[in-house]
Amino acid sequence: MKVIDSTAIREYPLIAKGKVRDIYEIDAETLLLVTTDRMSAFDVIMGRPIPYKGVVLNQLTLFWMDKFRDVVPNHLISADAKDLPANLAPYADELEGRFVLARKARPLPLECIVRGHITGSGWKDYLATGMVCGHVLPRDLLESAKLEKVLFTPSTKAELGTHDENITEEEGAKLVGNELYAKVRDISVTIFSQARAYAETRGIIIADTKFEFGLLNGNLIWIDEALTPDSSRFWPLEGYEPGRTQPSFDKQFLRNWLLKQSWDKTPPPPSLPDDLVRDTAARYIEAYRLLTGKELGVKP
Repeated sequence: MKVIDSTAIREYPLIAKGKVRDIYEIDAETLLLVTTDRMSAFDVIMGRPIPYKGVVLNQLTLFWMDKFRDVVPNHLISADAKDLPANLAPYADELEGRFVLARKARPLPLECIVRGHITGSGWKDYLATGMVCGHVLPRDLLESAKLEKVLFTPSTKAELGTHDENITEEEGAKLVGNELYAKVRDISVTIFSQARAYAETRGIIIADTKFEFGLLNGNLIWIDEALTPDSSRFWPLEGYEPGRTQPSFDKQFLRNWLLKQSWDKTPPPPSLPDDLVRDTAARYIEAYRLLTGKELGVKP
């Protein structure tokens, strides 16, 4: 299994290159999504990949989408190499473990964020206003505290290199319409609540996460990634204590290091030291092991 920070598949058009994924069009209905080991933080792509991070993200997405396939349909067609077009055989090594064939959908212009604990940008908003995205919260909450009620707090979808912006539920409903908004909100909260309960049996707190949905032939489907260390905050259940920043299995570990650097969160980012890269990779791999009960078969 290779470490991959970029792909160059010539047989099909590259239609999108995001912070992490390279997306190719196989045909009018089918996409090839390749999850690379690129690392982004504060919407800036780092200069070094995190080894096998993309494999973790891809395999966890497969795990969760299968687990919740009865809650909402998803975009997955196959992650089996035998289903790849024959002309992709030369790329087998770099695609191993990190690709899916997916149905092409029209993404909704909305990031569906669900919060079970007060942390991150929500904590900053709460300190300033006592609210998170229009939700008034109890007074005197501690950092990392578990919320009495799970919050759905949408945000805009920013272009590469720019920042997503938190919006109110009313603003979110205006973007996609009241009926569709209510549907994605309810599905997001349902999946998050069930995933959080499961993860706690595996020793992980899912503090918050981000979902994305799209429309296919007028029907809502789950797209992109699902409950990964890139789209979620994963905390160890053991030792959890409100009132402080929590240790994590996600990119917050790297973010915390970046916050200590003299960097203005614009390109170019600071150079990542070897030990930080290795430790970040180890946290991703451990999150996969804990959540799935399986070994990934790689070392950072």
